[in-house]
Amino acid sequence: MPTFEEARKIILDSVAPLCVEKVEMLDAVGRVLAEDIRAPWDMPLWDNTAMDGYAVNSKDCGEAASLKLSGCIPAGGFMDHPLQAGTAVKVLTGAPIPAGADAVVPFEEAEERDETVFLKGKVKPGDHIRFKGEDVTEGETVLPAGTVIRPSEISMLASFGRLFIPVHRRVRVAVLSTGDELVDPGEALGPGKIINSNSLALAAAVREAGCIPIMLGIARDTKDSLREKLAEGLTADVLITSAGVSAGDRDYVRDVLEELMVKQVFWKVDIKPGRPTAFALRDGTPVFSLPGNPVSSLLTFEEFVRPALLKVMGFRKVLRPLITATLREGIRKKAGRVNFLRVALEQKNGEYIAWSPGKQDTGFLRTMLRADGIAVIPKETEELKAGDRVEVQVISGDGGFMEA
Repeated sequence: MPTFEEARKIILDSVAPLCVEKVEMLDAVGRVLAEDIRAPWDMPLWDNTAMDGYAVNSKDCGEAASLKLSGCIPAGGFMDHPLQAGTAVKVLTGAPIPAGADAVVPFEEAEERDETVFLKGKVKPGDHIRFKGEDVTEGETVLPAGTVIRPSEISMLASFGRLFIPVHRRVRVAVLSTGDELVDPGEALGPGKIINSNSLALAAAVREAGCIPIMLGIARDTKDSLREKLAEGLTADVLITSAGVSAGDRDYVRDVLEELMVKQVFWKVDIKPGRPTAFALRDGTPVFSLPGNPVSSLLTFEEFVRPALLKVMGFRKVLRPLITATLREGIRKKAGRVNFLRVALEQKNGEYIAWSPGKQDTGFLRTMLRADGIAVIPKETEELKAGDRVEVQVISGDGGFMEA
């Protein structure tokens, strides 16, 4: 039985990014660039004005200078002859700087009367000009492989006329729940039956990670039912099952996976909750068998499956950000297993404060709803007191904890 750290390392060492596909610009948002992107030309492509104003030669601009207005260049226009000495040309933001000009005087720093421009202050060479190649030079790597595509990356790519972007393919993740006691949402609840919330919860977590969930439904506690559903799930890039991996008389998932030539890598991890978590492989296809308890299922997905999915999609940073927080209250636990404590967070005077937002028993899903993070309590720890410091994985994507 591996430790928590060993289990996660085994999983991440066992998976690799999927193949590359070229997609249209907007379909690349949130995905990982698979190849370096080099600039095909300088940006800006030519010297241009950063402001509405007058293009001038600074040598003509002494104290209280006046220059003859000789034309206008709008954005998208150009002037095919050099600026004449003693003249100025009106230029609008983005317009090319004409040959012979080396500065721009903003409208508010000049006055125009009777086709003459009267300057109000000193002018230095380069004033308000964006120079050719000042932002990006031709041949420069502007976006390295591994970059996550955001709106700013789209802007850069569009500026260079790109239509299709090489990115790592989205992961297709099959999700299967097992158990005779399960019914789908909307079905009548008979005696001893419970609603299959795990499939939807895990599919939601898969989608939140940027992957494509494939719902396999429910496999009953028979080898034939499991064999059919698991075989279908193995056609996806990743397979996730929930329940059926403990040591009960009808926990057949591991046996049927073995029949389907899936090689078990480990079964059980020294964590609480989520000890009966298994990881297996078939021809490079990862198979995660998670506990059936809804809280344990979501927590083990967070700790093991999500990082693997991100790596398979080419992400370099696959773990949640860690912060150090001060406990508002003490906790006790048995030594021997890493504990995952669901915590609420607040930021006060520049420091993070953490506390339990409810009962930590895995039967209490509401505590999960109220959690901003997961405190990772080392296995050797038996007691932490109020004021002790803990490491917390931040899972609140919207920064739900606010300055108090």
